[in-house]
Amino acid sequence: MEVSNIELLRKEVTEYINHSDERMLRAVHALLEADNATDRYDDISEEQKAAIDEGIRDMESGNTIPHEEMVKMYSKWLN
Repeated sequence: MEVSNIELLRKEVTEYINHSDERMLRAVHALLEADNATDRYDDISEEQKAAIDEGIRDMESGNTIPHEEMVKMYSKWLN
């Protein structure tokens, strides 16, 4: 996004905020706080990171099982 577009966006968002009710202000505040939250990925072990990376590779390569099939496979533990 170009700098001029960012500045226009900033002005528009500021106007919305200046005219928002408490509910909307709290929602925007929560959104901004969530964006500033620490990345949990940095707090997990290398083993956990490797497992996540493996899962992402499986997903990207299509090595997945549909939800309905998983429910059938594990239905005895779901009841």
